[in-house]
Amino acid sequence: MKNAVIGNNKQKANLIVLGAVPRLLYLLQQETSSTELRTECAVVLGSLAMGTENNVKSLLDCHIIPALLQGLLSPDLKFIEACLRCLRTIFISPVTPEDLLYTDATVISHLMALLSRSRYTQEYICQIFSHCCKLQHWHSCGFNSLPQPLLCANGPDHQTILFNHGAVQNIAHLLVSTSYKVRMQALKCFSVLAFENPQVSMTLVNVSVDGELLPQIFVKMLQRDKPIEMQLTSAKCLTSMCRAGAIRTDDPCIVLKTLPCLVRMCSKDRLLEERVEGAETLAYLIETDVELQRMASITDHLIVMLADYFKYPSSVSAITDIKRLDHDLKHAHELRQAAFKLYASLGANDEDIRKKIIETENMMDRIVNGLSESSIKVRLAAVRCLHSLSRSVQQLRTSFQDHAVWKPLMKVLQNAPNEILVVASSTLCNLLLEFSPSKEPILESGAIELLCSLTQSENLALRVNGIWALMNMAFQAEQKIKSDILRGLSTEQLFQLLSDSDVNVLMKTLGLLRNLLSTRPHIDHIMSTHGKQIMQAVTLILEGEHNIEVKEQTLCILANIADGTTAKELIMTNDDILQKIKYYMSHSNAKLQLAAMFCISNLIWNEEEGKKPSVLMHRHVTIPMKKLLVHSNQNLQCTVQWDSKCKGKCHYRCSMEYLGVVRRH
Repeated sequence: MKNAVIGNNKQKANLIVLGAVPRLLYLLQQETSSTELRTECAVVLGSLAMGTENNVKSLLDCHIIPALLQGLLSPDLKFIEACLRCLRTIFISPVTPEDLLYTDATVISHLMALLSRSRYTQEYICQIFSHCCKLQHWHSCGFNSLPQPLLCANGPDHQTILFNHGAVQNIAHLLVSTSYKVRMQALKCFSVLAFENPQVSMTLVNVSVDGELLPQIFVKMLQRDKPIEMQLTSAKCLTSMCRAGAIRTDDPCIVLKTLPCLVRMCSKDRLLEERVEGAETLAYLIETDVELQRMASITDHLIVMLADYFKYPSSVSAITDIKRLDHDLKHAHELRQAAFKLYASLGANDEDIRKKIIETENMMDRIVNGLSESSIKVRLAAVRCLHSLSRSVQQLRTSFQDHAVWKPLMKVLQNAPNEILVVASSTLCNLLLEFSPSKEPILESGAIELLCSLTQSENLALRVNGIWALMNMAFQAEQKIKSDILRGLSTEQLFQLLSDSDVNVLMKTLGLLRNLLSTRPHIDHIMSTHGKQIMQAVTLILEGEHNIEVKEQTLCILANIADGTTAKELIMTNDDILQKIKYYMSHSNAKLQLAAMFCISNLIWNEEEGKKPSVLMHRHVTIPMKKLLVHSNQNLQCTVQWDSKCKGKCHYRCSMEYLGVVRRH
């Protein structure tokens, strides 16, 4: 039976259909069976698991994992190795749930104890650990506003379980094993244990083996004379430790070793798989560090080198190249995805780098084409690249307009998974800035309705982006656009957002209100229809337990309302609001004092010269303003200029910051 199924998927499927698996498992679990028979059963089951995914599913349906784990309690080493080999084969299959390893709390402890039995137990157990704490993909290369990389189910919990069972200490010495396979599996295990895990990463930095710290061992494994697989995996370990904060970004092992190694992996003389892995790991390493981005951009002509990633599959004519074409087709999507990710990281902060990226051969056309790719992963990476480049004011005005990027972007936003919608809506926020030529055609294409629908999403990032884009859209906009926003959003939804538990949603909604309530005729018009609700919302926020920034933003809204001709009466006739403004004029925080002073400045701005000080001035303003005249904060001293000849008037120096708010994403 063993010889019949080796390398023959058809025979394996036939045996499974004939019911061989339950019989093999029965013999494997019978203590009356000889050790040799039980070992042979484990070998045959392992061979069946090496077939198709359907084979693995059939084995799982027969509850093979509990049977094999029970077999690990045997004193016979050969039988243990056969069970581990079969378990390894099953767990590396994508159809096997990783949680099956953690159902029994004693399993991990027993596996740790078996590490010392032989080099085979070391190899198989490390491989099981690395696949049962595995990332679904290396990294999503998101930015600050984007979702974190996806882990396997309960990924961080798996890291913690393995760490608490002494994985670092038990596996560290395997890095200097005489067996290459053991060293590699130990290295791969550390690469997933350390990912986004400061606890593991900080521990790895301080662990030594034979007098050498682990980072030094990893650096040695980066050397050019080591196998490429080892170089790449070592670079992943150091990258994870750096991103987790265990190694500084300016450490020589990162700047002089890890980064150059990963750039080398992107060159044309590497295998396609290696180029993909190298680019994605490098994208993760430099994602948040400007200096690393600049260094990578000038290393080995990386920006130009990445353009080659888009030239697959290669054009072939001879029939002998069919295998090469099949190989290229298999990796073409992965190459484009990796290139877009790395371009996104490279251009995240530096304007000169963005310019070089866009000037690369057919770059904008490639991004536009990427937005309509059949592969979701490529589309997502293309949108991320576009988002990174959209932070450039110059490119928004030139390349983005020349290629009408907004059209495919709006198409992406119509029907896409949430992970793409989050990045696409972030990009749209930048295309709606007041200096972007794309703003007007985007408005004409029905963006308001789309963005208003995003504010109702259960996904927090989509709610933030929807309201953020509307905020940018409303900045210095015509009254019709503001009315369309209010109509599309509805009063009910607007105040639902103002009561959102997330402070980012609240801040962006307040920013939207500030932008809507700018320009005196617009202020009066909006307050005539929504004044009562807006004043209620302002009151609730000022009375609530909110941070300084939220209350400052709310006072700025009051300052804008106070600038209206008729709208200010809603404040002047509201004693509760006036008392709150008076309270914040004497607040210990200078920002709140300044914002409250802007409210007062706008409220009294239109008083006629020579007219007696108003009741408002006597009751709420005069004494607090006199106190502010001796305040140490220069901004307050500039705002409050008391002059007895002016009969108590406060001269207001207007700041655009308090009239509207607009931000790049």
